[in-house]
Amino acid sequence: MIEHLYVHIPFCHRICPYCAFYKHTPGNTQLAAFVQAVLAEAARWREEVRPRTVFLGGGTPTALSETHLERLLAGLHDTLDLSQVSEFTIEANPMTVTAKKAAMMRRLGVNRVSLGVQAWDAPTLATLGRDHSAEEAKETFAVLKNADFPSLNIDLMFSVPGQPKDAWRETLATTLALMPDHISAYNLNYEEDTDFYEKLKRGLYREDPERDADDFYLAIDTLEAASFRHYEISNYARPGHESMHNAAYWFGKDYLGLGPSAVSTQGLTRWKNMPDTQRYIDAVQAGVQPQQEAEQLTPDQHRLERIALELRTAQGVAMERLEGVPARTLAMLQEEGFATIQDDRLILTRQGKAMADSIAGELVD
Repeated sequence: MIEHLYVHIPFCHRICPYCAFYKHTPGNTQLAAFVQAVLAEAARWREEVRPRTVFLGGGTPTALSETHLERLLAGLHDTLDLSQVSEFTIEANPMTVTAKKAAMMRRLGVNRVSLGVQAWDAPTLATLGRDHSAEEAKETFAVLKNADFPSLNIDLMFSVPGQPKDAWRETLATTLALMPDHISAYNLNYEEDTDFYEKLKRGLYREDPERDADDFYLAIDTLEAASFRHYEISNYARPGHESMHNAAYWFGKDYLGLGPSAVSTQGLTRWKNMPDTQRYIDAVQAGVQPQQEAEQLTPDQHRLERIALELRTAQGVAMERLEGVPARTLAMLQEEGFATIQDDRLILTRQGKAMADSIAGELVD
């Protein structure tokens, strides 16, 4: 039985120049048909899915109108057995949430909202192409607070091109003042097929590993001092507010993805839906599986994925997964202060966390 469900909503009113996820403006998409297609796809899995976590991501799920979002949420309840769900997350943009929409989401079982703020200063918001001001984001957060969601996350981004020197420190302080339950702090990555990546290639932007590390350590020190637990490289939570859904990815649990471009994994089988909203709708309406590609992972591929992802967590990687890694490599990580071995698990130190990707590379080569 699959216990983790992801639904991809690809719509954004404005396309951010750094985002590589499948997304687009609503354009001429028939949104009612899109909602029906997602529910029809869900119905095919009714006997095999009993979620403990549900996550609506995007894109911007709250870009759907209140009517369409209500139909989607109510339809998921009607289509699937959601009686065991303990965490129901939806991603939101500050400009797409009203008090009425928030109340509807809460009534239909959403108990965790991840608000994409990214920055609080106007220059950085402009660089990121965000369509909201700091004040509008604060007002939206207050709306969510007033709607009594049990858990609220704020998404932030650091090492943004042109970000003023003290902006990241001020961003962390402003965020803490709002008293969220969870904070995601992402180091900006230059992903292919984005405007930021093109500017990097043209030399208009540049990567700065030293600044990345400084901002990363500042986040750790600031948020841990405020009693947030750094439980994954990019994620911090007050006790009891860690993301159960994301942990399912990190620790290799089966999950089902619905919607265009959504990825699913069951055992060693992984598949992806077609990243084309209209083709996805047409396929589901025609009774055709919307899968575009599938692969069968080998046990070794699966093990290497587990090492790379689990290494990012506070629990670290079980030593049994590291069989075959040269002893000198493990000894070097400990001698250099990048990792420790506790309870038969390799766990990154503060210094090692800043180098998680390169350390993972050493372990899986």
